[in-house]
Amino acid sequence: MTLPSLPLCYCTNVHPGRSVEEVLEGLRQFALPVRDRLRAAGGGPLAVGLWFADPVAATLTGDADGPARIAEFLEEHDLSCYTLNAFPFGDFHADAVKAAVYTPDWASPDRARYTLDCCTILAALLPEGREGSVSTLPLGSDLNGPLSADFQTSCIENLIRVARGLDELHDRSGRMIRLAIEPEPFCLLERTDQTLDFFRELRAAAAGEPGDAAAVRDHLGLCYDVCHQAVEFEAPAEVVAKFEAADVRINKVQLSCAVELTDPADAAARAELARFAEPRYLHQTFAASRADEGFEVRGRSADMTAALCDAPPAEFADADVWRTHFHVPISRTDLGLLNTTRPELVAAFAAIAELPYAPHLEVETYTWPVLPGATPTREEQIEGIAAELIAAAELAAAATASPA
Repeated sequence: MTLPSLPLCYCTNVHPGRSVEEVLEGLRQFALPVRDRLRAAGGGPLAVGLWFADPVAATLTGDADGPARIAEFLEEHDLSCYTLNAFPFGDFHADAVKAAVYTPDWASPDRARYTLDCCTILAALLPEGREGSVSTLPLGSDLNGPLSADFQTSCIENLIRVARGLDELHDRSGRMIRLAIEPEPFCLLERTDQTLDFFRELRAAAAGEPGDAAAVRDHLGLCYDVCHQAVEFEAPAEVVAKFEAADVRINKVQLSCAVELTDPADAAARAELARFAEPRYLHQTFAASRADEGFEVRGRSADMTAALCDAPPAEFADADVWRTHFHVPISRTDLGLLNTTRPELVAAFAAIAELPYAPHLEVETYTWPVLPGATPTREEQIEGIAAELIAAAELAAAATASPA
C-alpha cells in the first residue's frame, strides 16, 4: 500500500486572493497558525495547495521575480507547495459565484493560457525532483447556456496545446507538472464513465502525432474530488478501479465530504439541510434509492434551495438518501440531524492506497466562510483547518496500516 510521504496539504482557495499581497496575507493569517497547530499536535510539516486567480497568475508570470517572491515566502516560513488549484479562474470569493466558476471553459484559449501560467508558477515553487499537479474544471457546464456544436473538439485542441506546453516546461525546467481534470456534478464530465469516454476521445485525437500522444498520456489525468463522486453516489473503490483499469492516472485527490440526509421524510432534518442554502456557491443535490448494488439516482437539482427542502418533488420525497455538494469539514462525521459522507472518504483512502503510485492529497473545504450559522472567526477557521489535516493524517495512517 502507498500514500504520499509529502507534507499534509490544504487548499488555500478558502481564503480570498485577489492580489499577490492578499494571497501572502492569507498565508500569514491562516497557514502559519495552522502550521503551528500541527506542530503542537505532533504532526509534520505543512504544505499549501495554492490558488491564484487569473489576474494574480498574470501578475506573477509577468514579473521575472514574481514566482521567486512566493517561493521565498514559503521557504522562509517552512511551508511547501506541490499542487495548485486552477479550477476557479476569477474571484472565487465574490458575493455570487455559482455557475460562473465554470467560465471561461476549456473551449476558450483563455482557459489554456491561465492554466499554463499556473503551471509555470508551480514549476518555480517545486523543489528539485518533486512532481507537481494542477487541478482544473471538467471542460465546462451548460448551466451557463447552450454549448456550441464543436465545444468538445475545441476543448480537446486546447488540452493538447496545454499538454505540449507542459512537455516543453519539463524540458526547460526539469519539473514534471501533471494536469488533473476534476469531474463535478452538472458539468460535461461528472460521472466516471463519462470521464473515461472523454479520455479515450482525447487520446485518440492526440494519436496522430507521437509527441502529442506521449504528452497527453504523461501530463493529463484526473483529479478525484471525493465529495463530487459521493454526491453522484459512485462507490470510491469502483471509481479508482475504473481509472486504473483504463490507465488514466489519478494525479490528485481532493479530500472532501458532502452533506447527507438519510431520512428525507424527516421535516426537521430537511429544515436543517435548508440552512446550507446560500448565495455564493452551487450546491448540486442528488436523491437516490438503495438498490442491490449500491444506489440508484432518482432526482437531481443543480442547486440546493430552501424550496427543495420545504416541498420536495416526488423523485426527492420518495428517495432514501439525499446528498448535497457542500464541502463540510472532513473531521466531522455528522452535522446534528444530518450526516456527512465521511464513510466514502474512508473508502476512498483505502482504494487510493492500493494504487501503484501515490496521487497528491489535498484537503479542500473552501466553504468555511459560508457554513450555516455565524461566520467562523479567524481562530475558529484555523482550528477547523488544523483539525481536518489531523483527521486526514489519521485516515491515511489507518488506510496503510498492516492488517492485524
